[in-house]
Amino acid sequence: MPADGRAGCPGYAGTVDTDAIETEGAGADDALLPRLRVIEQQPLDQRATAYAQVHDELKARLEGGDTSPSDG
Repeated sequence: MPADGRAGCPGYAGTVDTDAIETEGAGADDALLPRLRVIEQQPLDQRATAYAQVHDELKARLEGGDTSPSDG
């Protein structure tokens, strides 16, 4: 693993270019980019925890939207 801890992440610069992320939708989705910007300003250990929380929340939202035709 490289000294910078970027194993498996070729080209990762250590920051998220939130300006390059396309925004769609409205409501709670509008809060994601400002939240990511705040997370990027945090120390690494806090940043990792915050990104894990965002991941878990997004995963729950995506999985909660899964329905099969028989659930209809």
